[in-house]
Amino acid sequence: MRKFIELFKQTFIYGVATVFPRLISVILVRIHTDKSVISEVAEFGTLSLIFSYIILFNVVLSYGMETSFFRFYNSEKNKEDVLSTSAISIVFTSIIFMCFFSIFKLNISEFLQIDVKYLSIVVWILVVDVLTVIPLAYLRLKQRAVKYSVVKITNICVYFFLNIFLLIFLKDLAINSPIFKKIYIDNYEIAYIFIANLFASVASLLLLIPFYFNIQYRANISLLKRMLFYAFPIFISGLAFTVNETFDKILLDFLLPESIAKTQIGMYSACYKLAIFMMLFSTAYKLAIEPFFFSEADKKNPQKKYALVLETFVIIGSSILVLIVVSLDLLKVMFIGDEEYWKAMYIVPIILIANLCLGIYQNLSVWYKVTDKTKFAAYISLFGAFLTLLINFLMIPRYGFFGSAIATLVAYFSMMILSYFIGKKYYPIPYNVGKIIFYFIISVSLSLVSFYGFRDNLIIGVLCVLTMNLIIFILEKKRIYNFFTILR
Repeated sequence: MRKFIELFKQTFIYGVATVFPRLISVILVRIHTDKSVISEVAEFGTLSLIFSYIILFNVVLSYGMETSFFRFYNSEKNKEDVLSTSAISIVFTSIIFMCFFSIFKLNISEFLQIDVKYLSIVVWILVVDVLTVIPLAYLRLKQRAVKYSVVKITNICVYFFLNIFLLIFLKDLAINSPIFKKIYIDNYEIAYIFIANLFASVASLLLLIPFYFNIQYRANISLLKRMLFYAFPIFISGLAFTVNETFDKILLDFLLPESIAKTQIGMYSACYKLAIFMMLFSTAYKLAIEPFFFSEADKKNPQKKYALVLETFVIIGSSILVLIVVSLDLLKVMFIGDEEYWKAMYIVPIILIANLCLGIYQNLSVWYKVTDKTKFAAYISLFGAFLTLLINFLMIPRYGFFGSAIATLVAYFSMMILSYFIGKKYYPIPYNVGKIIFYFIISVSLSLVSFYGFRDNLIIGVLCVLTMNLIIFILEKKRIYNFFTILR
């Protein structure tokens, strides 16, 4: 049980590093969707579309090296070789990417339909961000959660305050100050957001720069080949996951008429952000458990611990799901600046349930990571990506962003089920399937009833939250008592 207390502490610290930046990003949605900042929903749609491309290329430029670094650092005797080889690989490919962009930037701009002035900033964001991948992974591996949190929080603080300054104060300052007048450019709001992002990324890299001065620059080619071989399925999996997570916005742009595409993307992206509150929990949990999975793999009977980790995730996630769904109409007022965006609110419970499924899938993924069968990560994610693309292509022309929400739910639910059944064959883990299904069904049912059936009835919503938590307390009171006894 003490192992799980330590896991909880790590999750809490990583949670701060994850929750705070993501919460700030939601607050920024409130600013970005304010008509006094970005006047049109379609413009916010353009911003969201470009960020989708950033997420996509972040995966391409890191190519699964983070997870490969975790695996080989734990299994190789020469840890320094793993450090230096990983770092050299990332730096080298980043330089190649920059050269490629410099030659073909006009072609890339035309193909992606992104203005070169935005694209030039975005490319630097991508390169600086990818240079932080291995240093941050190293901090997680060494369980230096506090420093990891400091880097992440510094990043979001710089981003947040620059957004405030550039979008809200700069225009007024430029009226009376010659210095600020030189900085201010009219109708440059989207570019200012990316400039803020770039400065935030540079701040993170500066905090991590000692890592690059403390390693030996010695590339082990044999090790690199093995690391890349291990990383390739992870890369394919990450690429497929990115298709599931962000490609819907790109497809909305391609499949809907030009007159409404950016507006639909804007409404969908703003409301989609409210689902981040489930993602926060899933991401913090994942950051803590991934090193835990590998560290426990060679110990006696780790499967029981893995089963308890997933069960705990589902219990807490079920409670969070109902609470967020019941609170959605309050959250939309707090975090979305213009009522025009609210037209997409009905898709949020669907995305929340999808993210719960994704969190369960990430917990289930332990079997292919500790057995080095990472090719299955690629197979499962590719299957999910195929469903995402298929359903989006079929439903977007007729149902718009509702089709994208359904595609996300179907993809993550299918990946969760597929991973469980394949895992049973290759690395059986004694999950309490009955209890997990019970909690999942109850939480989803209460969420759907409260939102689609009694959305305007706050009493029913509160009763749904109380019911979910009462069920958890009755069934888990012994575990809760033991947890707080050890914690004390």
